[in-house]
Amino acid sequence: MEETAYFHEQKTVKMMRSSIYTFLQHYQFFTTIPLLLILPFSASILLSQALSASSSLLLLTIPACFNSLQATEFSPTSKFVTLFNMNFSQTVFSSIFSLPFALTSLVIAKGLIIQALIYHKSSFPLPFNSFRPIYKPLLVTQLCNSVFTIIVSATAFSIFLAALYFLEPSRFPLNNPLALLVARLIFYSILANAGVVCNLALIITEMENCVWYTALRRALLLSWSRSSMTLSVKLPINLGILAIEVLFRYRVIRVYHLLGKIGPPLALEGLLIAYLYSLLIVLDTIASCLFFKSCKSNFPTDQAGRYYYQIRLVKKESSNSCAKLEIIEVQP
Repeated sequence: MEETAYFHEQKTVKMMRSSIYTFLQHYQFFTTIPLLLILPFSASILLSQALSASSSLLLLTIPACFNSLQATEFSPTSKFVTLFNMNFSQTVFSSIFSLPFALTSLVIAKGLIIQALIYHKSSFPLPFNSFRPIYKPLLVTQLCNSVFTIIVSATAFSIFLAALYFLEPSRFPLNNPLALLVARLIFYSILANAGVVCNLALIITEMENCVWYTALRRALLLSWSRSSMTLSVKLPINLGILAIEVLFRYRVIRVYHLLGKIGPPLALEGLLIAYLYSLLIVLDTIASCLFFKSCKSNFPTDQAGRYYYQIRLVKKESSNSCAKLEIIEVQP
């Protein structure tokens, strides 16, 4: 068990180093066209989170759930419900607010990054003409990814509400800060897994030239089979994104509320923070591409995307020893 954990840790470190090396090797390409295309999406994400955090109307997004729970002496004003109502509302609002940029500039930028990693070094920079034939499949996959994220968030919110409904009669300390922290970590881990699946689905759509439901199914299977490794690769980037979001709220939103206006220095600082956010999205896309390529090289597949294995029963020479199963990888 310790050897497996050590192996995954070394694999994760190696993949992150490879991602940074690839980014620095083609720094001029990744920091020009793809990053500038991602910049509007990053700005919309940061602005949407700031707007959702300051808007009290978002707390009324799910009033029907509260009406059904009032009959059971359930307190809809508890910190637990307020916290998850806010988190779910922010997720939905950010997804809808940034959807136009996610379907245009973000899809084009990620498509260019993926194509750049498929081709040889001499193909940098890539022409837009090579990207046109695959824009429509990526667009459909990205749209399904947005719907998938909202569905996962709604499902997680419903599960937490159901758990709260059953825990309320037992006088469980739901307003305990530790319980709130654990619940919030679980919620964000679910969203992180959904983000991994969506990113892999977009990459599989372009690399494997398949439709959205096939890409999403493969991404789910890959994320489930390599869950520890995918989360460990995603964790540093997610922490960086979270730090940039906090920095934006502290340096831009807080100053705006204090001054009551947006001056050129504040706008420039917000633009630089959005630039850093876009930089992490580029790194995330590179890391996801390298992760998928490593998985694909380790497990050969056929055109339908199925993995081939041969399982046979191997008996030991000793009569007291038990037989064991041996899994042999077979080339398609």
